[in-house]
Amino acid sequence: MSKKIKILYLCTGNSCRSQMAEGWTRALKSNRIEVFSAGIETHGLNPHAVAVMAEVGVDISEQQSQLWEAFAEQELDWVVTVCGHAHESCPVLPAGVRVKHVGFEDPPKLARGMAEQGASEEEQLKPYRQVRDEIRDFVKTLPDSLEIKVKELGVLDMPDCSQCSGCE
Repeated sequence: MSKKIKILYLCTGNSCRSQMAEGWTRALKSNRIEVFSAGIETHGLNPHAVAVMAEVGVDISEQQSQLWEAFAEQELDWVVTVCGHAHESCPVLPAGVRVKHVGFEDPPKLARGMAEQGASEEEQLKPYRQVRDEIRDFVKTLPDSLEIKVKELGVLDMPDCSQCSGCE
């Protein structure tokens, strides 16, 4: 059996997008990928993210909002940044960790804007659902979208990128 690829999803507060990505990866790719999520900060688990994931049968309610430093010693293959702030603030990572940025809109920010314009609670869930589905579509492409050629893993056909400079 091949070694699982280890991916850390990174976003600003590890409350919404990275949590959804972790949940989708566990649900769809747990046979090939060992997954974690973290943030540059911790904002706690977003209840709307939990709710919209539950709508599609993915339970993320027990996941925890964690700082990226908790994974500093973890042997990771990839860090996938899912928001612009995390990508721009990408921490220095151990040698051998590859970084890929796949940006998704910020559902809480979009929902706040909608609320200010009088949108109902139900209408405010639309950006969460949209991003949930976009993340699902991305996760379905893994690991191929990371351009990994899995032989028996341990061999990753990508250049080494231990910091954000030169990342995709």
